[in-house]
Amino acid sequence: MYYMPYFFDFSMILLIPAILFAVFAQSKVKGTFNKYLQIRNRRGYTGAQVARMILDRNGLRDVNIEHIRGQLTDHYDPRKRVVRLSSSVYNSTSIASISVAAHEVGHALQHAKGYAPLTIRSQIAPVASFASSFAIPLAFLGFFLRTYSLMTLGIYIYLAAILFHVVTLPVEYNASSRAIHQLTANGLIYNEEVKSSKSVLNAAALTYVAAAAVSIAQLLRLLVLRDSRD
Repeated sequence: MYYMPYFFDFSMILLIPAILFAVFAQSKVKGTFNKYLQIRNRRGYTGAQVARMILDRNGLRDVNIEHIRGQLTDHYDPRKRVVRLSSSVYNSTSIASISVAAHEVGHALQHAKGYAPLTIRSQIAPVASFASSFAIPLAFLGFFLRTYSLMTLGIYIYLAAILFHVVTLPVEYNASSRAIHQLTANGLIYNEEVKSSKSVLNAAALTYVAAAAVSIAQLLRLLVLRDSRD
């Protein structure tokens, strides 16, 4: 068995395809978002207006909408029951803006309906955050110390991060499905705008697929390193 710095070792080949996919996904979402950020929706609604209308029409008048800084920082906070929209979404009347706003409201609808994958994701989020920060360093510490049990412990902890990414997939795709339904059912977009809205949401969802792929590839890498230490 030979030892090299972990960022150069042979197991890196397992990560390369996933990393390339992640780079592509990030480029895709930025490119698609910026493209449809330039196209105004025909109703002329802003992202904040669309979010408020969908919430109100679903009886969620107690869910607030807040403006936050940054781009693509939009999210729903289930603890405070707040939909937070970035500058490029909150005040913009673009197809991209109302699509993202509707998607985040989709999470609020999931929360209100007790959507199981969202509940599971919220419950494991603190553990997954810890796992993402400490599991891999712990596993590599075990690798360099040639301590099988320590490396295995790091791998087991890392499984929590993988579970989070896997559970995130149905949560995000379901929120996008709810968004399209709400936009069309409430007459917030025209039929010819649906394809554009789906393009924005599908590009965004691809980043979550990439995150899951990278985490699984990292797990495979850790397993290979552990089993090749002898």
